Amino acid sequence: MAISKIGSKALVDCSVAAVDIEDNSITSAKLAGSIANAKLANSSITVNGTSVSLGASGSIPAVSWQSVVTADGSTATSAVAGNGYFIDTTSAAHTINLPGSPSAGDTIAIKDYAGTFNTNNLTIGRNGNNIQGVANDSLISTNRASLTLVYVDATKGWLYAVESNVTDFGPTFISATGGTITESGDFKIHTFTGDGCFVVSQIGTNGGPTTVDYLVVAGGGGGASGQNNNVSGGGGGAGGFRESHSTPVSGCYTASPLATPTALPVSATTYPITVGGGGAGATAPNSSGSNGNNSVFSTITSTAGGAGGGHRGLAGNTGGSGGGGGTGTGPEAGPGGGGAGNTPPTSPSQGFAGGNAFNGCTDTGGTINRAGGGGGGASALGGNAVSPSPSSALGGAGGAGATTSISASPTAYAGGGGGGSNFGSCSRGAGGLGGGGNGGCGLPNSSIPGTYGKVGTSNTGGGGGGGAMGTSGPICTANGGNGGKGIVIIRYKYQ
Repeated sequence: MAISKIGSKALVDCSVAAVDIEDNSITSAKLAGSIANAKLANSSITVNGTSVSLGASGSIPAVSWQSVVTADGSTATSAVAGNGYFIDTTSAAHTINLPGSPSAGDTIAIKDYAGTFNTNNLTIGRNGNNIQGVANDSLISTNRASLTLVYVDATKGWLYAVESNVTDFGPTFISATGGTITESGDFKIHTFTGDGCFVVSQIGTNGGPTTVDYLVVAGGGGGASGQNNNVSGGGGGAGGFRESHSTPVSGCYTASPLATPTALPVSATTYPITVGGGGAGATAPNSSGSNGNNSVFSTITSTAGGAGGGHRGLAGNTGGSGGGGGTGTGPEAGPGGGGAGNTPPTSPSQGFAGGNAFNGCTDTGGTINRAGGGGGGASALGGNAVSPSPSSALGGAGGAGATTSISASPTAYAGGGGGGSNFGSCSRGAGGLGGGGNGGCGLPNSSIPGTYGKVGTSNTGGGGGGGAMGTSGPICTANGGNGGKGIVIIRYKYQ
């Protein structure tokens, strides 16, 4: 029988080749067209704080900028790799320390927020790693400076990869600690009144200073003693005086005439400082004083002052400046000569010789009066003892020291001690300008005791004065004065 109709469900199209559903997935290749951004829950992507719209183009920033850092003059910033820092130095200078254990590719960015880096500088602390291949911190002193540092390796350390308005790629000036630090304009002054260390953490680069000026003064010599029988001691010589002054290094101030124009090179290291003590004045009869002690900074050594000569005609000791000569106890013991200065020799000279004693002035009573020579000073010879009248002898004045304003205030150093005197009006050999002690005074043919020599002023390197006695008295020895302690001063440009 023929079939005349086909039901509506008789024919079924079983073709589903366009969709693969056997693994319950739809591949991208099976999709036509694309999904609009607006159909997605998120329409942008954020990288290091910067938003980029989906479908748009943009650059990915290398750093994440942080909130503005306001400098307070005391708190440093510890930088973190991948961050950028706006630094506001309106009120104070600031330090930002780089990471201590960086990896290659680590990046730090810095921007002068207020355009004040020239007024209040930014220091970039290297934190143990090189910057630009040098083991120094960086000082940024240009307004509106912008820079990016990238760590490379242990040899070069951090390199400036991007910079704008930056004129100095490293420190311009010396940075150091030690002693008592003061400032005078653009210059720092380190004063050592005792032993210590001058620690240089960085030197100048890119034409910045690598030298410092100095004043090095040794301890002064002690004065000799006087004793009964109108015996007077010689004054102590001043400690050696050495100074440099180079205007580009430490500015335009009035240095002493003895200053050399050659400043002292320094490096990033520690320099032990020795400040010489003053020599002891004699306390026993018939005695000379003791030499002072040397002062030392780096290659500069100033020699101790020579001691004043004792009785029996002893000469003053040699030294930075020489001690004054001592007197005798009778005609058979002639007066002593002054000790030589600038020993060992330096150029310019570090000091002068002491003066000669006087012996043999006989008064009407037959007493021989005697006076000691003055100690030498940095700028002048110690004075010779003299006899102003037949009945008296006047000790020599201490040699003058030298005056310098290296400390920002004019100050005299290294004056010689005055010689002891036998003089009717109790005059005495005056101490030299620069801390020299006055000599003692003994009255001829008097039971009034003599007087001790005066001490040299501390931290000037002044020599001690010689003691003096009259004919007799309740004491038999007049002590010599102690020499003054020395000093070391270092000065340099720091900004």
